[in-house]
Amino acid sequence: MAAERGPDLWRRIVRWLARGAIEAMAAEAKLARDRLRDAIEAIPEGVVFLDAEGRYVLWNRSYAEIYHRSADLFRPGARLIDTLREGVRRGDYPAASGREEAWLAEREAMLSAGAGDRHEQQLADGRWLMIEDRRTSDGGIIGLRVDITALKAQADALQRALSRAEAASRAKSEFLADMSHELRTPLNGVSGLAQALEATDLAGDQQALLTDLRASAAELERLVHGLLDYGEPGLGPADEGAAAQVAGAMRVLVADDNPTNRKVIELMLAAAGAAATCVENGDEAVRAWGAGAFDAVLMDLRMPVMDGLAAIRAIRAAEADAGRRTPIIVLSANTSPQDRAASAEAGADAHIGKPVQAADLVAALNAAVGLEEVAA
Repeated sequence: MAAERGPDLWRRIVRWLARGAIEAMAAEAKLARDRLRDAIEAIPEGVVFLDAEGRYVLWNRSYAEIYHRSADLFRPGARLIDTLREGVRRGDYPAASGREEAWLAEREAMLSAGAGDRHEQQLADGRWLMIEDRRTSDGGIIGLRVDITALKAQADALQRALSRAEAASRAKSEFLADMSHELRTPLNGVSGLAQALEATDLAGDQQALLTDLRASAAELERLVHGLLDYGEPGLGPADEGAAAQVAGAMRVLVADDNPTNRKVIELMLAAAGAAATCVENGDEAVRAWGAGAFDAVLMDLRMPVMDGLAAIRAIRAAEADAGRRTPIIVLSANTSPQDRAASAEAGADAHIGKPVQAADLVAALNAAVGLEEVAA
């Protein structure tokens, strides 16, 4: 009997020890689980743990509050994709409307990948979430949900403010361009005609009046430059004296929609020994250039039918087939850095601001002919 009690005693001891070890392990597991739950509950963002099959294991209160319309479906062992499917049926995800199965397939693919890529998700109540799902070392998934509604609102407000600022900037630029054109165009006529008169024989009292006229035009020009805040250097009245001559007997095509400006440029060119052919818009300029051999083209920017930039591009495109290049000089009331850059980009060789001074025009024509000779 004593011999039989020995093995039985050992079996009872082993069972007792095993039970104690299992209970200790269970207690430790429960403690670890409680600590994990306490830790994720302390996180203000929504956190969810899924197993390798995408089934709920653990989630915090924030996660349940974020998805309060679906919280009744959360339970250990349930698949998150099934919860999403029911949420789509309930209309919880506006982005899924009309493409429910495709949306669910995309969401399931992101879950399966678990690459940690972030994407935005809008809920039916208007809130926006930043979602991130990442695989853990044991094949499960830890998901993070951050409410970014306030950030989205701030970003939208900033974008609206930027759009308003850009619109205001465009309006200001357009206003300045219009003012530049409207003020400098007649000023160009006054200044140019005064320069033309200066080259004629005048009586003493007429010369005195002309001097006063030139001085008034120069002061008005200074005020215009100050008003438009361009401050272009070298746009004052030309030095008095004999007018410079252009290189050779040049034939110049002049495109300008203002008849007074055309007359002014024609007189300046005639005084410099050049012959002018005048047209009223860019379309006429392109056709005239194609029909005749010109040594240079003077191009206004703002013209009806076809503007100056379009005309310059058309001429440069045609030159690629014609095998010749004609110097093109822009004469424009628009003289901002952006206007000059646009002229250069279109293919102009120079950009002279109005009011045009005869000396500046002649110098630009001679330089343009020089550029042509170097290019040839």
